[in-house]
Amino acid sequence: MLDATTRSGGTATASPRAAATELVVPVPAPDGLAARCTRVLLSPWSRFALLVALLAAAASSVLLFEPQKLLAEGWPPQLGGATAALVFAVAYGLCTVAFVPRPLLNLAAGALFGSQLGLGAAMGGTVLGAGIAFGLGRVLGQDALRPLLRGRLLKAADGQLSRHGLRSMLAARLFPGIPFWAANYCAAVSRMGWLPFLVATALGSVPNTAAYVVAGATASSPTSPLFLIAMAAITLPGLAGAVVAWRKRHHLRRR
Repeated sequence: MLDATTRSGGTATASPRAAATELVVPVPAPDGLAARCTRVLLSPWSRFALLVALLAAAASSVLLFEPQKLLAEGWPPQLGGATAALVFAVAYGLCTVAFVPRPLLNLAAGALFGSQLGLGAAMGGTVLGAGIAFGLGRVLGQDALRPLLRGRLLKAADGQLSRHGLRSMLAARLFPGIPFWAANYCAAVSRMGWLPFLVATALGSVPNTAAYVVAGATASSPTSPLFLIAMAAITLPGLAGAVVAWRKRHHLRRR
């Protein structure tokens, strides 16, 4: 409603209450210490530092507990059968994340559980360890490392894994010259999906894993046909991989 001054043609004046209402300007809340700390802790490089710390701690624990003693001392006597194989598969997966060589673990699986049960335990541990490493790399390392993929070879590898994840990871698992952990973290940094990664890991790891498990199961009979076949299955792909790598390197030098 207009006051008397307005009705008489004078200048309108707002009431003090209305003027106070019009002058209120929303002020953003101050950026608190908790919010700043949260942003720092969740930043890409902080997460990558956490990944490095976790992997260093895992590798240190392996050096401390020495799981390779299983080959010499055997499995704890209170565990047996399928329960022991399940526990071994979990320990296998954690050890692969801590950079324990898979051939050593595969030999231990065959020596402890035989060919069939040992292969099941080794394959379960392989997929479990690959999944843990892939998850850690994807959550803690991808955002920090993807901006660093500037080199020609790095971009090519990233593009291959991102666009053709299943067949690329299948080839990496079948090729004996690529370390298991390296393939895991390279796939995690790329845009490869979870399902192609796990399926390719499960399928591509069977031949090499089976060869080592059978070799471990028949190591007490080094002249048996199974042991000789297993050793051939281990040696021949390694030689073929070395030849292919040498030819590729020679070809790149000539270019």
